[in-house]
Amino acid sequence: MSSPIVVITGAAGALGKATAQTFLAQGATVVAVDLDEAQLRAAYGNNERVCIAPVNLTDAEKTVAAITSALASHGAATVLCNIAGGFDMGPAVHETTDAMWRRMMDMNVATLINVSRAVVPGMIAAGNGKIVNVAAASATTGKGAMGAYCASKGAVARLTESMAMELRDAGVNVNAVAPSLIDTPANRAAMPDADTSKWVSLSDLASVIEFLASDRANAVHGAVVPVVGRS
Repeated sequence: MSSPIVVITGAAGALGKATAQTFLAQGATVVAVDLDEAQLRAAYGNNERVCIAPVNLTDAEKTVAAITSALASHGAATVLCNIAGGFDMGPAVHETTDAMWRRMMDMNVATLINVSRAVVPGMIAAGNGKIVNVAAASATTGKGAMGAYCASKGAVARLTESMAMELRDAGVNVNAVAPSLIDTPANRAAMPDADTSKWVSLSDLASVIEFLASDRANAVHGAVVPVVGRS
């Protein structure tokens, strides 16, 4: 049996690296996608089971070209983990600038759509695949000073549900995780006095992603799974 081909966006970030290591430990081949080629090379070195694909995921045409090229020698992706995204606090909705709306929608929604355009047709042709998106526990309802972020992550949840309905009969499962605060170096630096024992560990979140990408989750379609640590 050939090893799974796992496309991971945001692969140079903390969660992307943790997820990649989880799949690599199981023998998968990883297509590591992120904006910065130097960061990708620093993260994965010369690992022969990692194919790096540096690209700006907000550019639809370049995204399709880069991922198509990366998959050319491997065949269709078995798994897609849409981890790329971002967070910004903001002012009230009526004071939020067009630039902030675009930034949140580009980082959290356009990236998902552009990568899906590159990967989903191959999964449909193969008759199987697993897609795991990253929503957010904080975006299950609107929050003050987080309108643009909540709207974009809410869109991720609704897109997950729509894609699950569209792709289920093609043998493709689509689900999402909705984590609360993740225990990353960046979050620790930003909140040095916080009680990190209640945060979601990278390894725990990566394990939930791996479960949703496995055959153990064959019956799960359109779920947005809360991953909220020890709250």
